[in-house]
Amino acid sequence: MTPKIIEITSEETLNIRHRTMWPNKPINYVKLENHDQGRHFGLFIDGKMVSVISLFITNKAAQFRKFATLTEYQGKGYGTILLNRIISIAEDEKLNKIWCNARTDKSDYYAKFGMILTKNRFKKGEIEYVVMKKNIS
Repeated sequence: MTPKIIEITSEETLNIRHRTMWPNKPINYVKLENHDQGRHFGLFIDGKMVSVISLFITNKAAQFRKFATLTEYQGKGYGTILLNRIISIAEDEKLNKIWCNARTDKSDYYAKFGMILTKNRFKKGEIEYVVMKKNIS
């Protein structure tokens, strides 16, 4: 059961995102406007994709978006493995920072990776978000 991370298509991310993040919305709700401009990664266990994340690089900053792990695989460290890989990519590409729009109730999780809260907060639907960032260089 060794996790394997591979680059996937934007379309391959949709099922996990939909099931995990917004199951009561249409699947198009989890698509991003610039979906095809990002790099998308999936973490696989025994050939089954269980976690996804998308990475968008602009100038010297990387934003990760739509990070989702199937509910039955949460709490087992798979999301941590995937997020660490994304941070490594940002470091390898000598970017200045990595950031995300974190659900406020998940901010403690991202803090474990050295990400800090900013003052930027907003709501999407009923969910509150905060921008979190980590300076790399």
